[in-house]
Amino acid sequence: MYPTLSNIPAEFRIETPFHQNQYLVNGEIRTWNGEMADVISPIFIKNEDGSLSQPVIGSYPQLSAEATMEALDAAAKAYNHGRGEWATMTVENKIKCIEAFVQKMLTYKSHVVKFLMWEIAKTLPDSIKEFDRTVQYINDTIGALKELDRQGSQFKMAEGVIGQMRRAPLGTVLCMGPFNYPLNETFTLLIPALIMGNSIVFKVPRQGALLHQPFLEAFRDCFPKGVMNVIYGQGRVVVPPMMSSGKIDVLTLIGSSKMADSLRKQHPKTNRLRAIFGLDAKNAGIILENADLDLAAKECMLGALSYNGQRCTALKILFVHKSIADVFLQKLSVEVDALKMGLPWEEKVTITPVAEPEKPQYHRDCIAEALANGATIINQNGGKIENSYVTPTILYPVNDKMKIYHQEQFGPIIPVVPFEHTDEVLEYIIHSEYGQQVSVFGTDAHEIAQLVDPLTNQVCRVNINSQCQRGPDVFPFTGRKDSAERTLSVHHALTAFSLNTMIATKATDSNKKLLNEILLNDDSNFISTRFVF
Repeated sequence: MYPTLSNIPAEFRIETPFHQNQYLVNGEIRTWNGEMADVISPIFIKNEDGSLSQPVIGSYPQLSAEATMEALDAAAKAYNHGRGEWATMTVENKIKCIEAFVQKMLTYKSHVVKFLMWEIAKTLPDSIKEFDRTVQYINDTIGALKELDRQGSQFKMAEGVIGQMRRAPLGTVLCMGPFNYPLNETFTLLIPALIMGNSIVFKVPRQGALLHQPFLEAFRDCFPKGVMNVIYGQGRVVVPPMMSSGKIDVLTLIGSSKMADSLRKQHPKTNRLRAIFGLDAKNAGIILENADLDLAAKECMLGALSYNGQRCTALKILFVHKSIADVFLQKLSVEVDALKMGLPWEEKVTITPVAEPEKPQYHRDCIAEALANGATIINQNGGKIENSYVTPTILYPVNDKMKIYHQEQFGPIIPVVPFEHTDEVLEYIIHSEYGQQVSVFGTDAHEIAQLVDPLTNQVCRVNINSQCQRGPDVFPFTGRKDSAERTLSVHHALTAFSLNTMIATKATDSNKKLLNEILLNDDSNFISTRFVF
């Protein structure tokens, strides 16, 4: 688990730190000569003397508030109150720009995959999957926009009024993605916001910063000046001035609910500010008395431990019926202990170093507190934490005295709670601050049906005999309570970053003649029956 540099395959090795000192403002790639932040990998390397160290794999700019405000001003100027080139461009030409961006993006795959492994310790297969899924998401978004545009090309008549409804952009968007999916989740915000005609200030995530460097050139070359602006820096330094300026029309982020609340309050006109958030979750798995335990154990392992459990959609607490708890735990332990720990590029590795430097100590505290309050480590290899490696750990029985019962652990710890009646589980979910998803495992159709009805009023997706997950991306992805605001997915994201807008006129002969003249002369990009096939 601790290689020397020479033991790392050459194609994955970083021989020289990648010092990225550029950012994008107003169509210009600028060089930053000020303070830089080191990027320290979560992967420990063995030195010649046998000691361990975390390599500095690069650095990125710590922009000032002044530099950040230049980016915001450029975005606002490019939007120009809805009169800018990008905001008024035809859908066909917007799609051409996005398609040109995708072609450039494909040439960056090896760079992105390498830095996903080194910056956040994502496995090689998952890093490749994140890149490929992002490209597919963009292509699906283009397809969804074409369908949306076809619907908007029609005129409707009702009660003597002629109307045409299309989607219009919202304005200037501040976009902030997460560390755990710094490409995919970021682009599921950025691309729909961009393709709907908004101007963007994109703050690159602190972890996952280096992988975005090649996109500066692609954004510059593929979009009008000022439409895409890419900034780096400490959130507490660069974000508050932008929010307090009132020039941000849309705040979109995937992160914590605490952060979202704080940022929203900094805006001087909160009623005007639109918010699109993907936030915290404490998704529960419910294993009923009649569940297929082999299936449940497999799906719960995958749901809880894919990418070390560092996913908002991860299963973060399991409720198992007392009568089958021992058998289920035995099967789950076998699945969990079979997982291979190691380096991201090694074959069949599932568990890698956790990405956040403070998390190993937090996980150690969670385990210690649970043990002090009556829990036991169930799996043979559980409870071991060494440097940035946290061995998957099953804790049972977990109760409400433990923080692991309430808090989102965002790591490879599986708390398991026994129950006798499903009302106990429903009470937990009802009183939880979060409401993203839940998984139910069972074979009794009536019992599952009786659970689904109340659960769908507490969470936004009930998974039956399968783990929680975001995809497929055509399905809505959202949450109740503190888990989300607005809906993200291919179609829903397009409508989230735009507004239903229409023109209307009385159906008189003169008005019909006027509309036909506009259409025949192709004078308007809004009043149009054109659409892209």
